Amino acid sequence: MNLESFLSKKPLFYAHFDPLRIKKVWDRVKHNFSMPKIIHIIGTNAKGTTGRFIANYLYSQNKKTGHYTSPHISKFNERIWLNGENASDKLLEIAHEKLLKILNKEEADSLSYFEYTTLLCAVVFEKECEYAVIEAGLGGEHDATSIFNDYLLVITPIDYDHKEFLGETIKEIATTKLNAAKSDVIVGFQDHKEVYEIAKEKTLQINKKAFFLEDDYKRDPNKEYLQENKLLALKAVEYLGFNPSINDFKENTLFGRLTRLDKNITIDVGHNALAARAIKKSLKDKRITLIYNTLKDKEYEEILKILKENIIAVEIIEIKDERRVLKKELEETLKRLNIKYSDFNKIDENKEYLVFGSFKTVESFCKRYYEK
Repeated sequence: MNLESFLSKKPLFYAHFDPLRIKKVWDRVKHNFSMPKIIHIIGTNAKGTTGRFIANYLYSQNKKTGHYTSPHISKFNERIWLNGENASDKLLEIAHEKLLKILNKEEADSLSYFEYTTLLCAVVFEKECEYAVIEAGLGGEHDATSIFNDYLLVITPIDYDHKEFLGETIKEIATTKLNAAKSDVIVGFQDHKEVYEIAKEKTLQINKKAFFLEDDYKRDPNKEYLQENKLLALKAVEYLGFNPSINDFKENTLFGRLTRLDKNITIDVGHNALAARAIKKSLKDKRITLIYNTLKDKEYEEILKILKENIIAVEIIEIKDERRVLKKELEETLKRLNIKYSDFNKIDENKEYLVFGSFKTVESFCKRYYEK
């Protein structure tokens, strides 16, 4: 069975998951792997772009580098990047065949989509890379990516998200994420001081060091989030022994993160209040038509409140996901906030658009945009 067919049989999300499952499997099979130096990225937002900035820089220094990120927008290959480009279908199929030989059938069948693809990236990166930048999914302590021995842990901004898995408070969420720490830690700019305190506590407990971006750089409230991510990436590669300048970091090459799709269309896969605040900062006083939809577990009313001053109107785009918010509930929220809305139909070249709300929102829009 090829990779696409194999993964199609695995649900992307589990109502209940066993945090010990992947660890038990890894303990049995890890002797088959010779892993590179792993830069582990954990946080709520900015993991993807921070990781890609690090990976791009390392590759520019002639270091064989891999980057594992998730989820994807159009094609699974987006999740596994190797030496400057997304992994090819052929490479992924070879890795898939090898992994199925390492795992027994019960293990292969029982692993979740993300657990299996995490092991798949290990197959791709081992022996091929000097460095692997590996992004956690939604957690830390119990995340599948935490099975590896990190060379460095990088913490991006932590905020409220996935409360059903991570906890109700910032302290609980940050603790769950930082419980993954096994190495020295670099902490990016944070909106919540508790994150800094927990990072200090956790690294002290494991006899490692914590380094803070705010000790070296003053946070500029006028800079968009990609600039902050570059600074965090810069500090990470300095730790690795390089001597970069901020100008050494290319523009963002990870699709869907403040990506200018056309002269009047910006897309962003952000889906929580932290992302909305970051988007608002980049928009400044710009007024936009928001092409929007989201999932029912997201704080969409809070997100729309944050962006309201910038919104001329919302155009609701249909998304295919059983977890999507009911259209009636989204419409009632928009009415309550006194935001004009309609269904998305087509792009008007005289309007400025922001496509935002979830990976599924961007995926749905891109399919329609590229099929026009």
